[in-house]
Amino acid sequence: MKRSRTMAGSAVLALASIATMATATTASAAPARTTAAYNGACGSGYSVVNSVPVSGKGTVYLTYSAKTGKNCVITQRNSTGKAVHIYAYLETTEPNSTTVQDRGNYTSYAGPIYLVAKGRCVNWGGTIETVGADVSGSNCGRLAAGTVTHR
Repeated sequence: MKRSRTMAGSAVLALASIATMATATTASAAPARTTAAYNGACGSGYSVVNSVPVSGKGTVYLTYSAKTGKNCVITQRNSTGKAVHIYAYLETTEPNSTTVQDRGNYTSYAGPIYLVAKGRCVNWGGTIETVGADVSGSNCGRLAAGTVTHR
């Protein structure tokens, strides 16, 4: 009886080792990440608090500085290239809120744009070429997911 338990235990360990090696091989064979990481364009003291993808073209990043109470938005392409239309905007959800925006033909990103919005919900988003994404009513002081719309 002892011998069969030892052999069974050895078989389990061997199978676990093979599974671990297969997992490691699979993980290393994963495709490279195509989304560019946040580029730090808002400056020191700003941390990413939310982001939304722009359908394979890039990402819109919402950052916040606790020191200044300001939000910052950039719309960033996955990779730089020929200048294309890129747009970024930010506003509070309050009635008659001013929309801060940047639009133009850029090689890598639009923004940074800033708005004092400590403790207030914000609407934000952006466009790269003809594809865009918007987030409504998010980041209301603490984390609030908001509503994401891709266009």
